[in-house]
Amino acid sequence: MDNCDFSGYATRNDLLCGDGVTIRKDAFKGNDGCEVPLVWNHEHNDPNAVLGHAVLENRDDGVYAYGVFNDTEQGQTAKKLVQNGDVRSLSIWANQLKKIGKDVVHGNIRELSLVLAGANPGAYVDFVMAHSAEGEEEMEVSWDENIMLYHSADTEKKGENKVAEETKKPETSEGSDDKTIKKVKEVLDTMNDEQKEAMYAVLGMALPDDEDDDEKGGNVVKHNIFDNEEREQANKSILSHSDEMKIVSMAKQSGIGSLRAAMNIFAEENAGTLAHGVFDDEVEKLFPEYELLKKGEPETLTRDQSWIDTAMAKIHKSPYTRIKTRQADARIAELKAKGYQKKGDYKKEMAKIKLLSRTTDPQTVYIKDTLQRDDIVDITDFDVVAYQWNIMRQTLNEELIMAALVGDGREDGDPDKIHEDHIRSIWNDDELYTIHQTVDFDKAKQELQGSNTGANFGENYIKAEAILTASLYAREKYKGSGSLDFYCTPHLLNVMLLARDLNGRRIYDSKDDLAAALNINSIVTVEQFEGLERTDSETNKHKLLGLFVNLGDYQFGAAKGGEVSKFDNFDIDFNQYKYLLETRLSGSLTKVYSAIALEENVA
Repeated sequence: MDNCDFSGYATRNDLLCGDGVTIRKDAFKGNDGCEVPLVWNHEHNDPNAVLGHAVLENRDDGVYAYGVFNDTEQGQTAKKLVQNGDVRSLSIWANQLKKIGKDVVHGNIRELSLVLAGANPGAYVDFVMAHSAEGEEEMEVSWDENIMLYHSADTEKKGENKVAEETKKPETSEGSDDKTIKKVKEVLDTMNDEQKEAMYAVLGMALPDDEDDDEKGGNVVKHNIFDNEEREQANKSILSHSDEMKIVSMAKQSGIGSLRAAMNIFAEENAGTLAHGVFDDEVEKLFPEYELLKKGEPETLTRDQSWIDTAMAKIHKSPYTRIKTRQADARIAELKAKGYQKKGDYKKEMAKIKLLSRTTDPQTVYIKDTLQRDDIVDITDFDVVAYQWNIMRQTLNEELIMAALVGDGREDGDPDKIHEDHIRSIWNDDELYTIHQTVDFDKAKQELQGSNTGANFGENYIKAEAILTASLYAREKYKGSGSLDFYCTPHLLNVMLLARDLNGRRIYDSKDDLAAALNINSIVTVEQFEGLERTDSETNKHKLLGLFVNLGDYQFGAAKGGEVSKFDNFDIDFNQYKYLLETRLSGSLTKVYSAIALEENVA
């Protein structure tokens, strides 16, 4: 090509690149005669990185490029670097790749770059045209960087590598061969026996067999060593020989700090592309194996269960599975003593006392699971069976206490439901046993704002006061025994604790202060209450805010004091162990008006 500033091979065929990929003959045949941008080090984000353009020529041994620098400051700087021999390596950027194993058989070159070190050992500048101001003077420079590949010491018998023949200097060819062999020997000396055996195995597969050539009179094509895998892969990906530079630069940034993190970020940003020479199949071997920080059984993520054992301990246990409660309602107005007016008058009997009673039958509640025997044998760093029993018992306890407080949440038609007539939930119990008190936040806001409260207090104060007022009014009907505990969501507790005036001063300094204001024993947060709603007999929906109850007024009736039976069995047909926890019990409040359910109406 006339008037070019330099020329050289953009890439050479059949040479193993530094990233393990080999570009085969005519892989870029479609780029013959194409003009592509010439840039510096594959920089795509800076227009100043464009140095000029290059015209590509497909040859039998690779793709040759004729480069022309533009007259910009960057272009002329690059031109001087090439003329001085400071930069002599070329690199391509290609996409629309098709590969067979590690061999690239088709692609489309989009860009040619000058780089400090290329991945293809045959890609470098071999001709430079330097023009004087008058355009008369020119010079030709040929460089041999001793980067040709010599596969064995018997190259004289087989013939020199074609690339080496084109580029070596005749007057120093013998010295170059000696230097090359010496360099190869130095590299081999640094390898251990295992590495040498692997290298010889790969070379043995890649090189033709002389004896076979002599006997059959033709060339033998060796198969790829990965013939067992699917050979053809159609990859719409991008091939770059200088992505390593970008990743290393990224890893040095303070916000990233590691090569692995930089590689992961690069992979995410270039999803669906191939970063040639960076993410090969062996990259994970650069990093150490993962190390388990905590030995033994895994940390189990569950909903908060810290309150369950305490609540379970407060429930009264009866040794009878079928329980009956009976109360006499002596609150009727006619139940009064009478005055006797005169002698001989008939003395009237007092009003009849209303008898209140109900019975509750038991239901079986169970939890069942299975472990494969192979898993039990293979897991050696902790006792997986003991771990399984522990998880099952925690789950059973949680289900029982939730059934007693709010029900199991299943629909009536669900075959797995724990029915309300067997384990009666406090929240859904009859009004005779549970006082359902609605908290009207809007009404409370109007009342408080009417007294100019809004000028001095925030929204949380209004909600806290509404809850406090409703609960204290409901206590007027309470007939249970002992001190009450308040079971509520963590969010509701935080709303009340964060009640402040507009100067930022908290109304309640602690849970104890709030409990004293509510006139209760303690506040227990129950994560499981979050978002629970019920529908009453008139199809109105109510959101649960919390329960006031002394769980000593609730009773579980179970044989042998609430014993939980434990079963395990081995299924020889399926090679697995089956585990079962089971109990049979009833549950009910034993006193009328012994619980208060705070609710909010749902529109």
